[in-house]
Amino acid sequence: MSAPDRTLAEPFEGSGELRTLRDQVREFLDEEVIPAEPELAAGGPTARATLTALQDKAKANGLWALPHPRELGGHGLRLAEYLCISEIEGRSAYGPVALGSDSLLDALMLQRYGGAEVRERFLEPLVQGRLTPCFGMTEPGRSGSDPSLMITRARPDGGGWVIDGHKWFCRAKDADFITVMCRTEPLGVPHAKAFTMFLVPLPSEGFSVVRPLTVLGAEDGHCEVAFDGVRATARQMIGGRGEGFPVSGERLSLGRTLRAMRWLGQAQRAFDLMCNRLHQREAFGGLLATKQLLQQHVFDSYTDIRSARSQVLRAAAMLDAGQDVYIEVATAKVLASNALYQVLDRAVQIHGAEGLSDSTPLAEMFRWARATRIYDGADELHTHMVAKRILKRYEQGGGYDFSAV
Repeated sequence: MSAPDRTLAEPFEGSGELRTLRDQVREFLDEEVIPAEPELAAGGPTARATLTALQDKAKANGLWALPHPRELGGHGLRLAEYLCISEIEGRSAYGPVALGSDSLLDALMLQRYGGAEVRERFLEPLVQGRLTPCFGMTEPGRSGSDPSLMITRARPDGGGWVIDGHKWFCRAKDADFITVMCRTEPLGVPHAKAFTMFLVPLPSEGFSVVRPLTVLGAEDGHCEVAFDGVRATARQMIGGRGEGFPVSGERLSLGRTLRAMRWLGQAQRAFDLMCNRLHQREAFGGLLATKQLLQQHVFDSYTDIRSARSQVLRAAAMLDAGQDVYIEVATAKVLASNALYQVLDRAVQIHGAEGLSDSTPLAEMFRWARATRIYDGADELHTHMVAKRILKRYEQGGGYDFSAV
């Protein structure tokens, strides 16, 4: 097979060192991670052993924790630099965890907003892959698109706090700690100041896993969990009292941007499979690659990836510059999730019955692609909020400048 067209994987020229690093990550994904996907997907002790071996190889090859700050033991890549790496990591759902970048959101959150005790106990082992985090925000029976509806509470008690409530779709199965969003202020306090986040080590008395959750029939570590009188101290707060929304908002902006780029890595892998399939299969007197309708699938997939990718890079540049990013990040999330879904749908269609089976990775990829349109806020929420903010500018006599860099 000929080498892939690098224009699909290069957001900018970058330094020679960055290009070399990007090629090393791609080689590691193609030669180490992707071949191990069946073992990793099977779960159990064999999967854990395989993952540990991959992580050890990544560390030995200088590919571990590339986006983490140097002071935390990482490579120190800036967001704009790391995006071209995250795109390649995302070609496999196991890429980020194999390369130690999946903990970036939690590590930055603890570094910026955790107290001295939390940072000393959790931060370094988290970056080194010795601890597994999870994040508890969404609640069963409540609209995850409206976090103000959360009812998990933390109440003051004897100089500390007691947490009661339920969370779900958090990866608590093998987690060593959970960061949980709780209401700490009475009704009537503005939502932006009514919630606080606590880091709860696991296991903790009063914490339990209610049940594992499946995503379209498959388990991937998501659980429903319960807090029944879980005790915490003020030193376990992430940010100050009432600062849960601002801290989680910063986390979500970065998380949506990173995941959007990883989703595009998945889309590019599906694009590769689709285009190769068109050159390998004959029907009705010629290669599928010669059929005009199927060429339309190639064109549509190419433009979906390109347009979404440009928007993700714009959002990342604005994040790096410290600008107001909601419109750009939310738009990037919607475009990337839809690009992934549409490209995979076309790739499955072109593979026919084989695309529905486990003979290719497409079926499993398609399952996760459907979930992306709900994760990190449903697409409908972001569509509504982006349009609302843009229209408000016009209502106030302003406008939207598409020529602005």
